[in-house]
Amino acid sequence: MAPVWVAQLATGAKSFRDNPLIGSPALNRRGLHERRMRLAHDLAWRRRARLAGLVSAEDRAAFDRDGFVMRRNFLPDDAFRQLRDAVFAYEAPAREMIQGDTITRRIAVDPQALAAVPELKRFLANPEWRGINRYVGSFDQEPLTYVQTILSHVRETAPDPQTDLHADTFHPTVKAWLFLTDVAEDEGPFVYVAGSHRLTPGRLAWERETSVMASESANRLLARGSFRAGREEIARMGYGAPKAFAVPANTLVAADTVGFHARGLSARPTVRVEIWTYGRRNPFLPWTGLDAGSIPGVAERRIPWMWRARDLMEKAGLGGQPWHDVGRLRPADPPGLQPG
Repeated sequence: MAPVWVAQLATGAKSFRDNPLIGSPALNRRGLHERRMRLAHDLAWRRRARLAGLVSAEDRAAFDRDGFVMRRNFLPDDAFRQLRDAVFAYEAPAREMIQGDTITRRIAVDPQALAAVPELKRFLANPEWRGINRYVGSFDQEPLTYVQTILSHVRETAPDPQTDLHADTFHPTVKAWLFLTDVAEDEGPFVYVAGSHRLTPGRLAWERETSVMASESANRLLARGSFRAGREEIARMGYGAPKAFAVPANTLVAADTVGFHARGLSARPTVRVEIWTYGRRNPFLPWTGLDAGSIPGVAERRIPWMWRARDLMEKAGLGGQPWHDVGRLRPADPPGLQPG
């Protein structure tokens, strides 16, 4: 396995527990994790410079400063209502995952969805939506796209671990939302620490310190490379207070999730529906395009292929499948999973 572990250093591999080189306390004391992080960020900003023409000067300045773009009233009112109503009426194969007291449902935006919901196909062709996703993610690629539903307080247990402030990985990556429902401040809003997509001396020192102990951490998500931080730690890194995105429906948010973010706590059972995208590539590529996964005919089929592959791996005993097949559902339907 040693050649594989070495090769993974030049990829987005992030697990401190699964790769003994990435997780080596000795190598990380010498700056392995910090150097990978610095290089990945430098390359991302170089790629963004070549993609700058895809976004407005205002959106570019907001992202460069804050790490996110937020646009209220993103679509014209009539276009948004048509999109929302069509998406809410669409029944399709759905997958659900339960974490803590929260169920996340995802419906793939695949060829069947695009044929059944032409309003969705038109939205995904919107040049502003496409440009913001690409600039924030630093790659000219098609992100994975879902209709996502967050169902909170489905059972009495510890909160969803996504409510802890965390960075998804060590390198820039994009997640974007078009909220189809209003999101109140006490109903699980997206939370982000403005400016935390940029590396400060305090952040780099904290990353080095955390990387040394990560492989032995009792926190499974931290050990797998999604570092968690408390508010006092974030302040010591030189960042400000987290911002909760309490926003009306028809708001776009696109964020670099190397910045610290979380799902806010919900005071009551809620149902949040959104169009959600996620884009990540090898962070050490110098070019912006040349992505086989973005080829038409391939891009819209990746999610069903991934789900089937994980199902087969689980049957073969080669790994778990956290996304459970719950049959055909609409986005706002009650949970398909029965919370234990």
